[in-house]
Amino acid sequence: MPYITIDETRCKGCGLCTIACPKKLVALSGTPNSLGFTVAVFSGPEKCTGCSLCAEMCPDVAISVFKE
Repeated sequence: MPYITIDETRCKGCGLCTIACPKKLVALSGTPNSLGFTVAVFSGPEKCTGCSLCAEMCPDVAISVFKE
């Protein structure tokens, strides 16, 4: 089953990953990280196809995609 991880220390909350995900499994959280950015969070891993569009769109290289 594919899944993604998001490095909260690198994410600046631009939201490009939320637009790129065709399944809408990435959203911006309601709470800021230690740097004050509202970071991206991943939900619904059972629906993830592992397409990697979210990671490709991330300008901060904060998203990693894994396929088991």
